[in-house]
Amino acid sequence: MGFKASYLNELERMLEKVLPHAMLKAKPKLESRIRTLKRDWTIVYDMLSGKDNSGFGWNEHRQMVVVEDVVWN
Repeated sequence: MGFKASYLNELERMLEKVLPHAMLKAKPKLESRIRTLKRDWTIVYDMLSGKDNSGFGWNEHRQMVVVEDVVWN
């Protein structure tokens, strides 16, 4: 899973529309945040969809990962 090569340029254009004159640049700040988001998403995805998800699940009503307390311990 990945982004198109020009996604940072498009992201800057979108931000300029919403926050004019903020002069937010995608590199390096947003690029770093996106890298962190990808890493964190991979962890959550593996917890929920992995072959051995160890009891982790998704609570649709609360919009959060759930698991028995014994698993956390």
